Amino acid sequence: MGDDLPRLRRGHPILRVIGVILAIVGALAIIVAGVGIWTVTRSFPQTSGTIDVPGLTAPVTVYRDDAGVPQIVAGTADDLFKAQGFVHAQDRFWEMDFRRHVTAGRLSEMFGTSTVATDTFIRTLGWRTVAEQEVKALDPTSLRYYKDYADGVNAYLKDHSGAALSLEYAVLGLQNPGYSPEPWTPADSVSWLKAMAWDLRSNLDDEIDRALLLTKLTPDQVAQLHPTYPYTQHPTITALGGGATSRTAPAVTPASTTTPPAPGVVDALQDLQANLAGVPTLIGPAGTDIGSNSWVVSGAHTASGKPLLANDPHLGAVEPSVWYQVGLHCRTVSKACPFDVAGFSFSGLPGIIIGHNDRVAWGFTNLGPDVADLYEEKVTGNTYQYDGKQLPLATRLETVKVAGGKPVTIIVRSTRHGPLVTGLTPAYSAIAKDQAQRMGVPATQYQLSLQWTALQPGHTASAIFALDAATGWAGFRAAAAKFDVPSQNLLYADVDGNIGYQAPGRIPIRATGDGTLPVPGWTSRYGWTGYIPFDQLPSVLNPPSGFIVTANNAAVGQDYPAMITRDWDYGYRANEITDRLGKLLTSGKKLTAADFADIQADTYDANAAQLAPILTSDELHPSLTGGAATGVALLAHWNYHDDADSAAAAYYNIFWRNLLVDAFGRKLPATAPPIGGDRWFQVVSNLATQPDSPWWTDKKLGIAGRDEMFAHAADQAWDEAVDLMGNDPSTWRWDRIHTLELTNASFGTSGVAPIEWLFNRGPYPVGGSSSVVDAVGWDASVGYQVDWVPSMRQVLDLSDFDTSTWVNLTGESGHAFHPNYVDQTTLWQHQKTRPWPFTLPAVRKAATQTLTLKPSS
Repeated sequence: MGDDLPRLRRGHPILRVIGVILAIVGALAIIVAGVGIWTVTRSFPQTSGTIDVPGLTAPVTVYRDDAGVPQIVAGTADDLFKAQGFVHAQDRFWEMDFRRHVTAGRLSEMFGTSTVATDTFIRTLGWRTVAEQEVKALDPTSLRYYKDYADGVNAYLKDHSGAALSLEYAVLGLQNPGYSPEPWTPADSVSWLKAMAWDLRSNLDDEIDRALLLTKLTPDQVAQLHPTYPYTQHPTITALGGGATSRTAPAVTPASTTTPPAPGVVDALQDLQANLAGVPTLIGPAGTDIGSNSWVVSGAHTASGKPLLANDPHLGAVEPSVWYQVGLHCRTVSKACPFDVAGFSFSGLPGIIIGHNDRVAWGFTNLGPDVADLYEEKVTGNTYQYDGKQLPLATRLETVKVAGGKPVTIIVRSTRHGPLVTGLTPAYSAIAKDQAQRMGVPATQYQLSLQWTALQPGHTASAIFALDAATGWAGFRAAAAKFDVPSQNLLYADVDGNIGYQAPGRIPIRATGDGTLPVPGWTSRYGWTGYIPFDQLPSVLNPPSGFIVTANNAAVGQDYPAMITRDWDYGYRANEITDRLGKLLTSGKKLTAADFADIQADTYDANAAQLAPILTSDELHPSLTGGAATGVALLAHWNYHDDADSAAAAYYNIFWRNLLVDAFGRKLPATAPPIGGDRWFQVVSNLATQPDSPWWTDKKLGIAGRDEMFAHAADQAWDEAVDLMGNDPSTWRWDRIHTLELTNASFGTSGVAPIEWLFNRGPYPVGGSSSVVDAVGWDASVGYQVDWVPSMRQVLDLSDFDTSTWVNLTGESGHAFHPNYVDQTTLWQHQKTRPWPFTLPAVRKAATQTLTLKPSS
């Protein structure tokens, strides 16, 4: 799972406002010393004793363990969600406030003119508008829970403001002293679901990438760089549609790629790509490593005789973690108060997203269906062409309020497909006008519209409560049926011994085409004709194998009657997990939670296992000289694991990056560099069997053929490795260059060192890599630093939930310098986990602090 706090890259416009603070660094120094100690700590919440909370009907108990994880016990569901809102606000309100400003397109109210372009893009998509429509459509019970949650948040806000709310408000006050948070609303919560859907928006980036590649490459070359799923090599989640949960599926014919987009559309695509890069992502940077691992094994194969379920969603690395651990317990479980559930929540949203209740456990991985299409629209004035007619564009006005500046009014225009997402700034308009003049067409022709399932009101907001209260497979599937967006692979286990899999979501049926490229919007030929019915989506209960693996790989075979996507993850992680489980089960071993944790820590690099033997082969290795020969010698006895202390892993990954840059990057548009990960694993795997492929030739470098390109990359890798780690390979380690910095989403890349010091933590040296099970991913077009991580890890034991384990990337607290700010990170770094008490006796035993929230007199 799958788009967390928005992570803003260094140099992003939102961060330029921080330059103002340079003039008052002296004031900042006061914050971080002397009197600042009080400023830093005054936002730390009260976690023991008694607090009066208006609106409660009876006392609520909040137990916290030494990691600060709260387990909330209440007599009614209403009190339970009021308390969850209060506790979320205690630990994470800045995160919540920042998120709602992003999702509403209101960042400029906090940060000024520098974020108007970002707000304009979000307003154009209309996340907040859709969220408000969803709130109006909520069933009465779900709406009541959202209102309860908001009441709890607002009860905390009533007595806290400024630095007493969070340190970030003290820093923001240096530039925007008039800012004050407004009350929380249900729409603030539901808007977060739009952001989650955006960050997990499936193949939109691939769609843009293909279209831009076609401006420089032939359709056959683009097909080589976007190969089809390797059904003969990697498993599918289910056997439906001719799939296979082992590697025995039939071969698949590569999909054809159509003609290049028109020049005007190319400029529109480049504008859109720039916009996508500029929008803050709420669960970390987008990319091929946004994914997850989850697998479940039935009790027939476990030591306890009950199922085990593991899950670790791969998301962007942010501080604090996107996840917040919490337990929600009705004192007496009943129809009126059906919750006895614990797991990982999102601050700002009531309920549990991933975890278990007293009967059912579940995990999420991103299904990745194709739920977004770009349409090339022919726009003239205030009309657009459709099926031979000129239809009026739908328009609405949006006003962006700007801190320290004048309000900005924007006009959002939409076709029947969705909003026009180009021409959002004068620069875009100028580019479009220039292209139109050269083509002799009207100035605003060739615009792009976006059709996306998340821009239609859905029911995910109520699905969360149904999931949390499910007591069996039927209730679980009923909850899944409401889970419109983002579409996830839902993995299931229950205390009765059942295991299952369900793919939910609103997945479009297209009249023509497969969603891999932008299509003409001026004809109904490419429109959506409906959605795949829920009962026709992949679903499995108690498969004969006794286990199910989901790792963003293809859910079904190529003969499945409905087209879910052409852009699955290529299945390297799924393959390794399946192989590991298969070997253990074949040996007759009964699996334990420790076995599952060991698989989560697996660093086997299938890409290296294929390419390193080419380097060390008798044909190539003897021809290498100097540093390249020494570097390749490190690979001769390597086990192909990207372990933290491995010199071979360090050298190989440097080689891999240089190979991508020189064999492919030099031939591709600058807007579409090779970033590594599963797709590039598959691309190079295919081409490695073709030593004379033109991709291996570069006349400017004087290179012809695979072996010469490999030798060149090996030589470049040695030089780079020496620059990075010195000339003694015995001191090299992968984790010397592969490091994780936990970066605060709002202020962490300000460019002002004292501010970054306040909020960021690290770097942490780590192992793992892109598209291995321990998916600590990196962008090969940039460097070796970590961008994507297993954002949490859980192993659920259905025989005794109190023996389950979990760990978060950072800690519970969003307050810098709080003891629980990054206290779980070292455990996460070394693939260790924490005990997960669930039953009330276990919760009370683990508690180090107990807080009573009582009704105000």
